Amino acid sequence: MNAWDIHSADLGWGLHPVVIISHPLRVANKDFIEILDCSTQRAVRSPRATEVLLDHADGLDWQTLCKCDCIFAVARTEIKARRGTVSPERRRQIVRTIIASHGWEVG
Repeated sequence: MNAWDIHSADLGWGLHPVVIISHPLRVANKDFIEILDCSTQRAVRSPRATEVLLDHADGLDWQTLCKCDCIFAVARTEIKARRGTVSPERRRQIVRTIIASHGWEVG
């Protein structure tokens, strides 16, 4: 399990793809890690300002919306099968979207 891996997890509403966004040291050493939730259904619309579109380049079967406006902390035992890894360009896009959707811009 590594930062930027895409796995499956049940956050209380069924198995969904999730992106691990915790620092690698947290992923390696802590019981709880931070993740972003993604849609399970094929994306049929453009991403909103708080979302990033992931797809086969990231190891997914179809275009999937990754929600960047809510960071979840989950027990590492809740993280299931690995599905892929977020591509480097999408990592940068996710970080920018997290910052913008939380109003954390330094100005």
